[in-house]
Amino acid sequence: MTLRHTVDAVVLDIEGTTSATGFVVDVLYPYARSRFAALLSERSGDPEVARAVAQVREAIGEPEADAVRVEKALNTWLDEDRKATPLKTLQGVIWAEGFARGDLVSHFYDDVVPELRSWHSSGVRLYVYSSGSVAAQRAWFTHSPEGDLTSLLSGLYDTENAGPKQEAESYRRISGSTGVEPAKLLFLSDRPGELDAARAAGWHAVAIRRPGEPYFEQGVGDHAAAGTFDEITVSRSTS
Repeated sequence: MTLRHTVDAVVLDIEGTTSATGFVVDVLYPYARSRFAALLSERSGDPEVARAVAQVREAIGEPEADAVRVEKALNTWLDEDRKATPLKTLQGVIWAEGFARGDLVSHFYDDVVPELRSWHSSGVRLYVYSSGSVAAQRAWFTHSPEGDLTSLLSGLYDTENAGPKQEAESYRRISGSTGVEPAKLLFLSDRPGELDAARAAGWHAVAIRRPGEPYFEQGVGDHAAAGTFDEITVSRSTS
């Protein structure tokens, strides 16, 4: 069954939605883990790194924590798959470097990019809202198997500039930032809690359910669901 939505913009989750969670867990997480120590020692003076380190120290209640202690906290959060903003920031810095060096190429499910191009060409704006940092998102879409896709995107949102993904206020903030009214926004995600929050903010929400993804067996409650992007027809609002 095809799901049809007439909206001005589509907001995309990444893990489990456009791309395989397994790629992030099995490729990107170990890549970041192996480089935390070097990042903390070699780039501690970079404003973005310094801000994230300060956030780690605040989160663990140790204002004088050294690089070794900060790295330990980051690895613990990584083991727990915690969506901690400073962890995502530092991962994003490392991944951006890895993508730029050619060490990494991002993953997209085969059905995603053709639909993104089709929606974009029809005048629908595309945004990303992911727990991964804006830097990581930009690197992800820049270094895809099909080349640089950033021209398709009108903006990037993460837990720092929008807020937690399971809180309705974050989606209201994105609506205000994009200038698109909630009723003309469509959110695609594999996580029920995120879909609930988007709907509570007045958005349309569709679950993407891909076998093998972590949230597949959980189900999506009463949300409309699609197995692939080509099961969703998106057209531009005329009002």
